[in-house]
Amino acid sequence: MRDHLPMFPLNTVLYPGVTMPLHVFEDRYRALVHHLLTMPDKSARVFGIVAIREGYEVGSHGAQSVHRFGCVAQMTSVAPYPDGRFDIEVVGRQRMRLESMDISGPYLTGTVELLEDAGTTAGTSAGAAETRQEAVKALATFHAYRTQLSELRGTEVMDGELPKDPTYLSYGLAATCLLTLRERQSLLEVDSARERLILLRHALREEMRAMTAIPSLPATEVARTGWSPN
Repeated sequence: MRDHLPMFPLNTVLYPGVTMPLHVFEDRYRALVHHLLTMPDKSARVFGIVAIREGYEVGSHGAQSVHRFGCVAQMTSVAPYPDGRFDIEVVGRQRMRLESMDISGPYLTGTVELLEDAGTTAGTSAGAAETRQEAVKALATFHAYRTQLSELRGTEVMDGELPKDPTYLSYGLAATCLLTLRERQSLLEVDSARERLILLRHALREEMRAMTAIPSLPATEVARTGWSPN
């Protein structure tokens, strides 16, 4: 399925089911928020988020070099400032592939292909059972990773509740763990929860090996994201 959506390039990756706060201050994206607020149906207040390969989030640079895989986001709350800025919160709804971008209007727009995870409808198949097994393995690896990172930082980290569904779990772990933007983008582009969980498990093992080899390095700040099934 194809759609035409407003677009918001960012220096980060959004996943389906994950919530994200955004501070909107550049004119182009203020216009986008004003456009969304004209829609009485709040479920229709959607736009696309794509990660920037290089450059900036503001001005004409924001459309220079973006990744083609992104996420449809729904604006769930908005708080305006007197000077025209906004604080908004969004939740990722669905993966998408950007086919073209139009920079001529008051805000960026794009033609996108909406994507489904492979195997999401095969709830009783052998593939679904394998995905659930991978979810158990990935969650166990995450708990070991979280324990090691908490010991390194001297405080509990990443102690929020994670989703049970394997697909949402894969997205929740990808958003929570300390990964580079390139790693996050690669996980978004994977088209099955099973493969995403396997890649996450291997990435976390590499991180644990690195923490063991160089325990004196300061831990990176934990990403401030959450997940939602909506």
